[in-house]
Amino acid sequence: MVEGDPVSAGPPPVIGIVGGIGSGKSRVASLLEASGCIVSDADALARAALRDETVRDTIVSWWGEGMLEDDGSVSRARVADRVFAAPAELDRLEALLHPLVESGRRAEFDAAGDDTTALVIDAPLLLEVGLDRECDVILYVDTPRAVRLERVASSRGWDEAELARREGRQMSLDEKRSRAHHVVVNHGRVEDLREQVEAFLATLGR
Repeated sequence: MVEGDPVSAGPPPVIGIVGGIGSGKSRVASLLEASGCIVSDADALARAALRDETVRDTIVSWWGEGMLEDDGSVSRARVADRVFAAPAELDRLEALLHPLVESGRRAEFDAAGDDTTALVIDAPLLLEVGLDRECDVILYVDTPRAVRLERVASSRGWDEAELARREGRQMSLDEKRSRAHHVVVNHGRVEDLREQVEAFLATLGR
């Protein structure tokens, strides 16, 4: 784990959240938000981008109207199936969505007031796409694989092979943890996680 000095008072520091699939990064983000942080959720911004008319029309021009739901909106599930096993198609989709996601994040962060504790980037591939360059602090959410598997089986219907397949496309957990400045452990009570998040925020000197 990277050692670093606490962030001094001044503009709100930018925190990047990393961890394995099913580790509970969104829960940590919600606890940070409850403590006065502004959280930018990359998944939510990407979903909003898919509702953009130009994005929808571009996706149809690439892959056909089979990418649409009955109501004419983009089917996230069909798009995901299309790009997951095709890196070139995934790169093309990300290039289409990235400007809108980035614009949305900037708007959210620009709205920060003087009393904002920190700005938080919750993005699945934060390190992989280089968003850590925009962060002052990287926070790693450490959760045992068995717990993560139970969560994704319940919420997404994935088995162990599917979890392994998805994580195989990401940076290793050891590498993610080694690049973090701080670690919180998330496999117990929410109250315990909240205490860890509050202790982490205290290290920022805000």
